[in-house]
Amino acid sequence: MPIDTPQGLARLLSAAEGLGAREGVDKWNPPDCGCIDMRIGADGVWIYQGTPIGRPALVRLFASILRREGDRYVLVTPVEKVGIKVDDVPFLAVEMARDSATGQLHFRTNLDDAVVVNKDFPLRFSIDAGGGFRPYVKVRGDLWARLTRALVADLLAQAEERKVDGRSVVGIASGDAFFPIAETAAFYSEDPA
Repeated sequence: MPIDTPQGLARLLSAAEGLGAREGVDKWNPPDCGCIDMRIGADGVWIYQGTPIGRPALVRLFASILRREGDRYVLVTPVEKVGIKVDDVPFLAVEMARDSATGQLHFRTNLDDAVVVNKDFPLRFSIDAGGGFRPYVKVRGDLWARLTRALVADLLAQAEERKVDGRSVVGIASGDAFFPIAETAAFYSEDPA
């Protein structure tokens, strides 16, 4: 039965419900059942067959069984996996705080994942085709969250200059970790926001 039928989607949901632990998602190796007409928009909205999924609990359930395989995003249960489309990354970082005791940055995603930035959960930065600055934080596995525009300004306000491998760079510190954004001269010659 095709996954893009109501019965196929119900089968996927039934297999996903009650799994609870995200740890298994990376260990399961079920048969690939093709693709489903599901997409995560750049704005973080999950869309099924052209219609936004309005139930947050359902979106969180799907997010709990999401993983990345190379350039492909898949929803995985112990019995099947199906590909979905993701416009940029699957999550948005919507809140940020710095722990004054440890200096670590903390983020919360649009689906309530909590992330502490460190070497295992790093920040990365890119410049899009239009010259826009895009910071991301690793959430789990190879799944990332893009910081919302409001958080970008807050993050850049915390940028500092350091010497890394003999070069002067601007970046963001979180605890013992430092994540370079750009060389100092390039950073201050362009407006990354």
